[in-house]
Amino acid sequence: MVAEDIIAGLQLPEQTRVNQRVAKKLLIENLAPTTSDRQQINDGVEEVQWVAALKPGNCGIPAYCDAQREYVEAAVLHVSLRQSARPARLIELLHRAVPHPTLVLVSTLDSLLLSACHKRWAQNQAGKIVLDGDIATVALQAAPQVKAGFLDSISLERQPRSNLYAFYQGWIDILRALQAAYITGSFRMASSPPHAAARHQALQTYIELQAQISAVRTLAQKAQQIARQVELNLQLKQLQKALDETREKL
Repeated sequence: MVAEDIIAGLQLPEQTRVNQRVAKKLLIENLAPTTSDRQQINDGVEEVQWVAALKPGNCGIPAYCDAQREYVEAAVLHVSLRQSARPARLIELLHRAVPHPTLVLVSTLDSLLLSACHKRWAQNQAGKIVLDGDIATVALQAAPQVKAGFLDSISLERQPRSNLYAFYQGWIDILRALQAAYITGSFRMASSPPHAAARHQALQTYIELQAQISAVRTLAQKAQQIARQVELNLQLKQLQKALDETREKL
């Protein structure tokens, strides 16, 4: 799967398409980044393409405003990275640089990543917009049994249309469904917002348990005393059981 497959799957109306290259200088000016981040942008980013801008007037989805945020537009960006790039940091910088909620497609030499994150007004800085919650990022995998369901789910018309916040949350829920599908082998959208929230929590727990299992397994391989090996192997069994139970919640 390549970025063009995703963009086609979004089925964006022609009136929403921008198809303009974004200068790296503009990203840097919007961010006021550290010297290290500026170097990451200059050295790691090959090209940033502004694919689309979805607004109430061109997609028929109303704007959203509450005490925390105002969504009057949602953007789609396609970013090509060089081999030396650090994708995770650059994805964060890109979300911070764009003032609107953004679906970011990131192409590297050997992978394609999708990313989304809500935004809100900063509490102590008037007019400043910050990231709200964790960044949902998925590296696409060669999984034919998942691909069809995923591509079928991402089109604009399949998303909630009550307002741009609900619409964008639909994309985030799809990314988390895709994360879950790579674990379970089956792509299934959440049946309700509470189900989506529970899946998000289960995904976080699953990742944490995987890290714990890896750490304990390393300790077990290095352990010299039999009693210590037995203790660590017991921990591994307990963690694996918890991992299996969490997988069932995905």
